[in-house]
Amino acid sequence: MNILDENVQPETKYRAFFDVTIHPQKRIMLGINVLGGAAVLASYVYGLRTHPAARADMWGGVPQAIRPVYGVSMLLAAAGYFAFTYFLLFRLDPDEAHIADRFKFGVFNVLYAVILVPSALWMPLTFAMLEQPGAGLWWGIRLTLAAVGLASVGLLGALLNLRPRRPAWAYWLAVAGSLAFCIQTAVLDALVWTAFFPV
Repeated sequence: MNILDENVQPETKYRAFFDVTIHPQKRIMLGINVLGGAAVLASYVYGLRTHPAARADMWGGVPQAIRPVYGVSMLLAAAGYFAFTYFLLFRLDPDEAHIADRFKFGVFNVLYAVILVPSALWMPLTFAMLEQPGAGLWWGIRLTLAAVGLASVGLLGALLNLRPRRPAWAYWLAVAGSLAFCIQTAVLDALVWTAFFPV
């Protein structure tokens, strides 16, 4: 199809352009990010709007002295997420990507799903834990945070073992962003926050 043909309907042109220019694996990644990201944001908005008095309790027992560290880390982690997502979506060719000479681009999609799905469950589970504490809920929270943390570490490992690494500036920015994301999810969330949470 010639998308420049004036006789072709605009929506048909758009669909053809999308199908030609976006690799199937990248369409999957985009879908995971749109749906998963929306689910995470919705869980936060709904949770905070329906539990306004419990916002301070979400800190658990994290000491006041280290809470500013969380603030800085969250900003760096968010920026890092955009950095490695930019590299994967706009700079890496899925057909050329090889991870440790064994795996392909699809590994990133699995890791994104494991990061985003449990992330959308964390706040509802935590509010439920605050309202009616129980061992089952606590283990559910810990498992969701552990899954996100391990997937984050897996994503960093996949990037470090990725070939090709072009362009270099975007690749290393993605690695730095992934490291910042790991510090937040695998260390501060999965280990520090759970250690201080009053059970």
